[in-house]
Amino acid sequence: MLVARTPVVLMYHSVIPYDRDPYLVTVRPTRLERQFLWLRDRGLRGVSVSELLSARDAGRARGLVGLTFDDGYADFAEYVVPALRRYGFTATVYVIAGQLGGSNHWDPDGPRKHLMTADQVAQVAADGVEIGSHGLNHVSLPGLPADALVAETLRSRRLLREISGQPVTGFCYPYGDVSPQAVSAVRAAGYDHGCAIWRSELTGRLALPRTYVGDVDTGIRLRAKRLRHHLAFGRRRMVSGNATHQDAPTGGRPQ
Repeated sequence: MLVARTPVVLMYHSVIPYDRDPYLVTVRPTRLERQFLWLRDRGLRGVSVSELLSARDAGRARGLVGLTFDDGYADFAEYVVPALRRYGFTATVYVIAGQLGGSNHWDPDGPRKHLMTADQVAQVAADGVEIGSHGLNHVSLPGLPADALVAETLRSRRLLREISGQPVTGFCYPYGDVSPQAVSAVRAAGYDHGCAIWRSELTGRLALPRTYVGDVDTGIRLRAKRLRHHLAFGRRRMVSGNATHQDAPTGGRPQ
């Protein structure tokens, strides 16, 4: 059963100046700065998912918001880490362990975006960012055979542990796709938490729902999204089925 007061976890992807963004996964650095300022001005502090869940377990999560960045883009090291430092925030970046130094091949119609190298992942980990796994190859987990599920969950965790020096206790489902088998594989691989996107019958610590944040999200929109989250999750309840996430990117499949 979904516990009361599911924490707010914001979902970002790429942060970089851009001209074209057909999948709506990019936020300009100036917009990120305004969004972080909005959080700080309201007494909110962005933290990693592990810190957020630990604080919730201890009853001390008030004023904390989870910050997550999917795919491990190289622009995270360039633009996000300095912003986190300026505001005293932390975050979780979910890295594709088998694609280090590669690019976003899963976005055929979008501009090519470079992914962090192993050295960059090690550096952002040293800067205090939580490293989580986004799988081995950015593939949808539901329907994979058992050996492929082990590779995407357990092998990716082992690789990232070696690179980052962290325990790597968080997993993020590519495309937000979850299934009972995928959640079981994440649990068996030893992860403490998993991030999905939408609410579903699997919502819980290993399939946390998140709130999409895009380049159009001003303070007013962030306030509305936060309010909607609390209305949906502020009491003990379970929502059946995969509800359509009104904030998910409309230009393509969530990443």
